[in-house]
Amino acid sequence: MIKKINTNQAPEAIGPYSQATLYGNMLFTSGQIPVDPKTGEIVGDDIETQAKQVMENLAAVLKEAGSSFEKVVKATCFLKDMNDFAKFNEVYAKYFTSKPARSCVAVKSLPKDVLCEVEVIAVIE
Repeated sequence: MIKKINTNQAPEAIGPYSQATLYGNMLFTSGQIPVDPKTGEIVGDDIETQAKQVMENLAAVLKEAGSSFEKVVKATCFLKDMNDFAKFNEVYAKYFTSKPARSCVAVKSLPKDVLCEVEVIAVIE
């Protein structure tokens, strides 16, 4: 059975999708962007500030589902500019201390013209 996961501690979906879905003990999150869930506004105009907000949004979704960064098995990261890779990694490393498998790609554009987006697959134990 598939269960939809939603929390008001992360931004509402801006399209026809859920913040995450749970199937068995596997959690699949939608991509999180640097939107403040309280205001609905983009946070910051630099990669470090935006990446931190993305991670806080992911933390809220993971927590709502009963998981955490330590239980992430795969992360997929999207950057608007690969020149931000090193600075993005500095923020990323503070949250993903368990070093899950990861892909990181540069894309032409992201929703709301943000600098980064991250989605994860995690285990619920």
